[in-house]
Amino acid sequence: MDNKVTGWDYFSLGMLAFAGLGLEALYAYVLEPMIYGVTMQDWNTSQTIIHWIITCISWGTVSYWLIFASKKKYQFNLFETSDKMTKWQWASVIFCVVIALVASYIDWKGFKVIREFQSKGLLLFVFQYIYYAFETVLFMLIIIFTQKAFEVWYKRKNIPYGGIICGITWGFAHAFTKGSIWIGLEGIVLGFLLGVTYLLVNRDIKKTYIVLFIMFAL
Repeated sequence: MDNKVTGWDYFSLGMLAFAGLGLEALYAYVLEPMIYGVTMQDWNTSQTIIHWIITCISWGTVSYWLIFASKKKYQFNLFETSDKMTKWQWASVIFCVVIALVASYIDWKGFKVIREFQSKGLLLFVFQYIYYAFETVLFMLIIIFTQKAFEVWYKRKNIPYGGIICGITWGFAHAFTKGSIWIGLEGIVLGFLLGVTYLLVNRDIKKTYIVLFIMFAL
């Protein structure tokens, strides 16, 4: 079975993770405006929360299926234990986190988590961060699967292929949905940093998720 698995198999899983993220655009720009009769910008609190709940359920379902399929069909277990990290790896991870948080602080003109709370209030804030938690899983899977794909193709494991692909897909998607090239460029840089971080934590999915969530949501 292992000999028959190709890079395209893993790359397809990564693209399915990206497609999973894209389900939100279908809900937000097509289906829900038809149901509510107003665009996303004019949704009330209940409509916004319903959107996030539906999106999280969809993202959770896609994530579970991808993780299950990778283990069942390709024997790629994402939860395998990793080697112990060295001091320089920890220092490099902290450096990446600091870069991401500084960029976020400049972009939001303050700490993102505080600005989000101030603008949304407690109820929307809670659901917003639940939404971020599910979003983190899917872009993490983009990184993991596309990294694996390029390693199968090129046999090199020290290049953050997954971060490059995540940055490109995430960056273009945000540029399109937000209507800003600058936001797209930020997405590309952040995606690259996230991919670098995945390699620095020795592909440990638990450490990866925690650090990626901090870099993205905080």
